Amino acid sequence: MKKTLNINEIKEYLPHRYPMLLVDRVLDWEDGKTITAIKNVTANEEFFNGHFPNKPVMPGVLMIEALAQTAALLSFLTMGQKPDEKTIVYFLGIDGARFKRPVEPGDQLKMEVEILKVARGIWKYKAKGTVDGQLALEGELMCTMRTTDDNAEK
Repeated sequence: MKKTLNINEIKEYLPHRYPMLLVDRVLDWEDGKTITAIKNVTANEEFFNGHFPNKPVMPGVLMIEALAQTAALLSFLTMGQKPDEKTIVYFLGIDGARFKRPVEPGDQLKMEVEILKVARGIWKYKAKGTVDGQLALEGELMCTMRTTDDNAEK
């Protein structure tokens, strides 16, 4: 089975589009266990215009979002299904988030996510991002999947 995904294949699993799609390629995954993906950080990213004009740095919340998108990909790949237009992945929380080095234009953020636990529809992951082998950020993420029908008022 193929264990990589290009950007067009990633779009089949994630509803995000530019500028919020923050995963460029999946390098490898193991069903129910781990995934490794990358985000190529370029000077053309819209957020660098204001964060910060004289010293561009990728915002921490976007690095966390990139990890969460990578985690969602792992969940869908593990379940062996692609989401439909009614499927929404909600980011529930993060524990122990730590930022260790800035991520700047020209960097490649390598994201590694591991499933820790799945219980009652809540997925918990251990996640980290590195640049050139140096730890940039880490934390434990929690997500859940719902359909828009789950949210309909009765």
